[in-house]
Amino acid sequence: MAFPIVMSLLLSLAKWKGVSTLDTATFVGGGNYLQLLAHDPRFMTSLKVTLYYTLIAVPGGQALALLAAVLMNQKIRGIPFFRAAWYLPSVLGGVGVAVLWQWVFDGDKGLMNMALRPLLELVNATPPDWLVKDASVWGPPAFAIMGFWTVGGGMMIYLAGLQAVPEELLEAARIDRLGAVSRFFRVTLPMLSPVILFNLIMSIIGSFQVFTQAFVMTGGGPGDLTRFYVLNLYNQAFEFYEMGYASAMAWILLLITLGLTMLTLRGSRGLVHYEGLKR
Repeated sequence: MAFPIVMSLLLSLAKWKGVSTLDTATFVGGGNYLQLLAHDPRFMTSLKVTLYYTLIAVPGGQALALLAAVLMNQKIRGIPFFRAAWYLPSVLGGVGVAVLWQWVFDGDKGLMNMALRPLLELVNATPPDWLVKDASVWGPPAFAIMGFWTVGGGMMIYLAGLQAVPEELLEAARIDRLGAVSRFFRVTLPMLSPVILFNLIMSIIGSFQVFTQAFVMTGGGPGDLTRFYVLNLYNQAFEFYEMGYASAMAWILLLITLGLTMLTLRGSRGLVHYEGLKR
C-alpha cells in the first residue's frame, strides 16, 4: 500500500499521461494544485456538488438510521425479519441499484414523480425533473434520497449501541418517573454518543466517495451539475489520462476529509460520553 500512496504523491507534482513510461513524466511542482484551485471551474463545480450532497445526505441519513434502529430495537415477534429487510439494500450491487433508481427519478414516468404529481397538483405545482432540467437544484438531493435507501448499515451499528445501553440506567430513569422521550434524550442518546460520532465520521468520508451512482445514472451531466468529486477524478485519470492532475485531486480530497474529520472530533468534545464520562 505504501508504494502507490507515495507514488501518487510524487505524481501529483508532475505532469504524466499514464500511457507511457514514468521517465516521460515532467516535474511541475505545485502547478497541478494551482491549476485545480485557481483555474479549473469543473473542479470547483464538482466540489460544490459534493458538498451540497453531503449537507443533505449526512444529517438526513444518520437521523433515519437512528430512527430505524430505535424501531428495530423493539421486542416484537418477527423482528429479525424486519432487521434483515432494512439491512438488505446495503449489500445489493451498485450498478443494478443505480439503474433501478434512474427509473425511479425519471422526470416523466418515474415512480417518484408519479407519487408526487397528485400531491403537488393540489398547490398548482409540478414535480421536478430530478436528473435533467432541474439537476442544479434537485440532482444532489436525488442522490441523497437514493442513499437513504441504504441506511441499514448504520442502523445495525446504532442497534448494537442501543442494546449496549445498561438496563440499570433506564430502570433508574423509570423510577425517577421520566417518560419514554425523556429517557431517550437524557439516558439513551448520551450513552449512544460514541456510536453517533463514529457513524457521523464514516458518513462524512463516504459522502465524498460517491461514484457508481453518478457514473451510471448521469455520467456527471447535464453539464457538470451531477459531477461528483470522485467522478471528476476518474474522468481526469482514465478519460483524459491526466494521471498527475488526478493524483493532485486525490490528495486534496484526502486533506478535505481529514480536515472535516478533525473538525468533527473537535466539535464533539463535551458532547460524547465514554464510560459515563465526558472527554
